[in-house]
Amino acid sequence: MKRLIILLTIGLTLASCATQPVTSEEKALYFAAENRYTIIPESPAPGEPVTIAVNTKVKEALLFVNGKQAAKSSFFFVPDDKGIPCYFAAVLAIPSTITARNAVIRIDTDDGVLYEVPVNLTPREFRSETLQLTPSLTNLVTTSNEQTKAESARLWQILTTTGDKIYHIDNFVLPITSTRRTSQFGTRRINQYSDGRSTTSIHAGVDFGAPTGTDIFACGRGYVVLARMRVITGNSVIIEHAPGVYSIYYHLDTIIAQEGDIAEAGEIIGKVGSTGFSTGPHLHWELRVSTENTDPDIFVARPILDKELIISKLFVIRRIAN
Repeated sequence: MKRLIILLTIGLTLASCATQPVTSEEKALYFAAENRYTIIPESPAPGEPVTIAVNTKVKEALLFVNGKQAAKSSFFFVPDDKGIPCYFAAVLAIPSTITARNAVIRIDTDDGVLYEVPVNLTPREFRSETLQLTPSLTNLVTTSNEQTKAESARLWQILTTTGDKIYHIDNFVLPITSTRRTSQFGTRRINQYSDGRSTTSIHAGVDFGAPTGTDIFACGRGYVVLARMRVITGNSVIIEHAPGVYSIYYHLDTIIAQEGDIAEAGEIIGKVGSTGFSTGPHLHWELRVSTENTDPDIFVARPILDKELIISKLFVIRRIAN
């Protein structure tokens, strides 16, 4: 009886949201005989974003490593489009700090656990570097004040806000024409202060070295949620591309985008500079997925939501003559 109810529920869901693309000779019917999911890629590496799609209503995806929760992301509804039926998707980031080889992605509904999916993680090594900081930079990052606290709180508020709008689903474009990278994503850093102390950190994005005034482009279509000066990151822009997916641009010389704008992929949003905590002119480009730092180059190589691949995994497609 329970299985019959599930089948009927899926059938009603598809009937309500899927369309049937009609050509002059045929039409396609999409249906699912059971609940289905897909995880892209199947064997992600630390620091890599993962797209999860399910053909029935679900609530959130949670990543567990050695029995402990390491990340989570809420699902959002992807409506039908040009004959492609609707589904639910979430984008989850594998933290770059994970060293284990095995993990579990749990998919929850409002009523409980729907799936527990074992995931084999692909090993990944990160570079290391030491930053020698001047007295002024040392003072900048070691002195806490009300302004930096307020800016940190505002950033966290942005990153923890999950809306329901999808602005961009395709591949990202690189945000700058410069090919000179001065620091990679996930680099393990030693920050050597001028007073002899040191701390360690993990570089959250990719740094592109370029002359001051070089154009910076939006990597994808999205809503500009922040465009202002910040103490540590200098002139900064943050763009929301999908629920929980944000691109970040730091240390700009000039900000062109304005908060509340809809930026198109490839649109100029600012100019390269060296404002805030910076040792020279460069663009720091960062991607956050459900608050977690993740490698922005991955979504240059593949789409955020690969609709054709997702549909091929979630639905049985039959074409019949008119």
